[in-house]
Amino acid sequence: MRTAVTEMFGIEFPIMAFTHCRDVAAEVSRAGGLGVLGVSGHTDEGLDTDLAWIREQVGDRPFGVDLIIPARYEGADRGGLDTDEVSALIPQEHRQFLDEMLDRYDVPPLPDNDAATHNWGPAAPLSSRRADRQLEIALAHEPALVANALGPPPPAMIAKSHTAGAKVAALAGRAAHAERHVAAGADLIIAQGHEAGGHTGEIGSMVLIPEVVDAVAPVPVLGAGGIGRGRQMAAAMALGAQGVWCGSVWLTTEEAETSPAVKQKFLAAASSDTERSRTLTGKPARMLRSAWTEEWNRADTPDPLPMPLQLILTGEARRRIDRMSHHPDSGAQKLANYFVGQIVGTMNQVLPTRQVVYNLVEEFIEAVDSLRSQLEDG
Repeated sequence: MRTAVTEMFGIEFPIMAFTHCRDVAAEVSRAGGLGVLGVSGHTDEGLDTDLAWIREQVGDRPFGVDLIIPARYEGADRGGLDTDEVSALIPQEHRQFLDEMLDRYDVPPLPDNDAATHNWGPAAPLSSRRADRQLEIALAHEPALVANALGPPPPAMIAKSHTAGAKVAALAGRAAHAERHVAAGADLIIAQGHEAGGHTGEIGSMVLIPEVVDAVAPVPVLGAGGIGRGRQMAAAMALGAQGVWCGSVWLTTEEAETSPAVKQKFLAAASSDTERSRTLTGKPARMLRSAWTEEWNRADTPDPLPMPLQLILTGEARRRIDRMSHHPDSGAQKLANYFVGQIVGTMNQVLPTRQVVYNLVEEFIEAVDSLRSQLEDG
């Protein structure tokens, strides 16, 4: 295949895979696409280790990294708060609500030898200070792409990435967002529709993709949101995208690090079994509906806190849930959930990552051939 995106990165297929799993990222790059590792949850040491491993696995093939520096968050005026400062801002009402929820679902505390909080370092997660350090570590491993998932890429990110030879991408949920990203210096726009997993806006992909393509031409655009099959890839490219950005579809692959309980829920879920919720990070993100979202949706519960307070608040609770969720019919199993898009309704089979890439390409070709034959018949 030949598009502006395959030419930009020297890849065979214009398929970019967002994933938190290094194995998935490496396999997609080795299969001819471009794996993009989401690094917001990594410690400094873990990030360095994972990127070194990916580089060893892919050789000269390209890969990317995805950072999260939101345009608006608590403490943004000074680059983010320290973790202790964030913790001090969390109301007791919210802590008590979580404690009571976990008690009602019989989710045990973490053992003494299991760290109760993530080792975020001196800066709280999802802040520019935290991301600056992650960017420094990432660029040492020569990624081909650096993406920012929330808001325009900061000038320093763009300058450092370009100096290191990396292209910069940014996700957009509206045409106006895409225009701001291009004005800031982004090389590639990811038009992410309402159907997507994780942080997402309110406009569906069918409407959003052509709007963004028209708004930022000739800057190339990737279609995202609701894309997990070759037919959807063909549709996105018919709308003007030069490739696709997929995330959810990798969560049920053989290599995915998705917890077994959540993976089983994904395999059984319908496309209607997701909702946009602020309950994990503080910003609207699409995730699997579960007892967790139902509890937060009750009229008598506190509203989720802004980013990154909600992330810090829920960190230990989610760790406790994940640790026990493999027990069938347990409270933890009922509460377990994760980010996923509406494409989950067709994620009903565990396949190798490489096979998912090839299935996308094969069905894409079939869809294009079908359209071509209809034109010829006419």
